[in-house]
Amino acid sequence: MSLAAQVLDAARQQGAMIATAESCTGGLIAAALTEVPGSSDVVDRGFVTYSNAAKMQMLGVLAETLDLYGAVSEQVAAEMAGGALQHSQAQFAVSVTGIAGPGGSEHKPEGRVCFGLAGAQGLLVETVEFGAIGRSQVRRASVDHALRMLLSALDRRR
Repeated sequence: MSLAAQVLDAARQQGAMIATAESCTGGLIAAALTEVPGSSDVVDRGFVTYSNAAKMQMLGVLAETLDLYGAVSEQVAAEMAGGALQHSQAQFAVSVTGIAGPGGSEHKPEGRVCFGLAGAQGLLVETVEFGAIGRSQVRRASVDHALRMLLSALDRRR
């Protein structure tokens, strides 16, 4: 059974809905979840907020947070996850913002991805350094990591 199918089954058992807020993955988390037949009873919606303007308009990310910490930060990931929860019918929201590459800087290297998870258990944020493994691989690894975060949170709720 795929990781996405496991997430959906766990959410279904709890009667929980899921929302996603994605930047560097461009909707790939929502796509992985909705690839599974019958996912509509668990997936509420996905926000693809690639630009800072979209993050602010769709999710309520504060301009001050973006100015202070930058789009690739745990602070923005937290606000993205919280905003997705507020602007949906979901009980769990996962967010991702990062530098898939190519590029990056000394302070924000290629492969750095920040994740947020909001739900009844509160808010969890973390940063993963995937390294300069290539754009597609960073995006794929980010999807897997986000799905594992969701599965872990759903399992803790049981």
